[in-house]
Amino acid sequence: MKKRVAILGSTGSIGTQALEVIKEHADLFEVEVLTAHCNADLLIKQAIEFQPNAVVIGSDKLYSKVFEALNPHDIKVYAGEDSLTQIVESDNIDIVLAAIVGFAGLKSTIRAIEYKKTIALANKETLVVAGKLVTTLARENGVNILPVDSEHSAIFQCLEGEFQNPVEKIYLTASGGPFRGKDKEFLSKITKEQALKHPNWEMGKKITIDSASMMNKGLEVIEAKWLFGLKPEQINIIIHPQSIIHSIVQFEDGSMKAQMGLPDMKLPVQYALSYPYRLKSNFPRFNFVDYPELTFEKVDKDLFRNLNLAYEAMLQGGNMPCVLNAANEAVVYAFLRDKIGFLEMPDVIEACMQKMQFIKEPGFDDYVNSDKEARRMALEIMNYKL
Repeated sequence: MKKRVAILGSTGSIGTQALEVIKEHADLFEVEVLTAHCNADLLIKQAIEFQPNAVVIGSDKLYSKVFEALNPHDIKVYAGEDSLTQIVESDNIDIVLAAIVGFAGLKSTIRAIEYKKTIALANKETLVVAGKLVTTLARENGVNILPVDSEHSAIFQCLEGEFQNPVEKIYLTASGGPFRGKDKEFLSKITKEQALKHPNWEMGKKITIDSASMMNKGLEVIEAKWLFGLKPEQINIIIHPQSIIHSIVQFEDGSMKAQMGLPDMKLPVQYALSYPYRLKSNFPRFNFVDYPELTFEKVDKDLFRNLNLAYEAMLQGGNMPCVLNAANEAVVYAFLRDKIGFLEMPDVIEACMQKMQFIKEPGFDDYVNSDKEARRMALEIMNYKL
């Protein structure tokens, strides 16, 4: 029987690569649901090719366009945030690929867990914002959360067969982004065009800016805490410019295991969809001769201050990671519109963390309110009107 997949965020970078994987293994997977926020043209094209049972377009204004295009294909069409959340309740879904960017992906992922769907998690913000709530809910419902981020997939793969062996520490590797080795003066003058040129990975704009500012790595640290039950002091970051070693686990006896390969997100996507099995692929193979040197460097947390802010939010806990994430989404939005400088982004995030009310044991509504208030506060600090 084929595994029936719902892809939340099918028009984004992860979603499109997941469809490539599914197309390559059409004998094992079929698309049950596709969703997109506002990229109606690509959603229509994907739906016609993969013939899902249903699609959801986030923007109500685009409903008619999608409906008229897909009605002849007997594909159900829904619109709006409520539909996005409700669609994951379907009995015809075996696994949900959560690939909606940012806080927007939280509600649908929670609903999918409540309906006992296996989660392939590409939306790191879900665990950053509400890690305790989400992991507790997953345990209560017997739901597996399978990481899709390349670093967390690497840790997950290294832990296979090692669950009885305590972890001493993990190393999340980072390429260093486009500004590795640059100084403060250089960073003060960079443009969004420079920040969007990642040396190794092809990603969406938001995550590419996060990678350049190292916030992406900070969010991954918080995600790792919840995925693998680690303490902050067990989670380390190391710069690895070649992006061949995707992450490392060190056990209590001192031995280390690493997962390696060329930088290609289709591999962790495929592993999450096919877990616990590995499928044959035609992905390009790594050749040691092509990489005679694999190098490592210490991360500069003083220059890339987002890392310290992420660790601080993780240590405080409560709603503080939610505040960190919301403020970051606001400043990235502003940076992409030339409303704030690159080095000003952590200043705004830090100010929000200092001013926001701290909630030690937040519930879902507290996360929603904290997210909304932190965004408002960030925009106010930047004097930026949407």
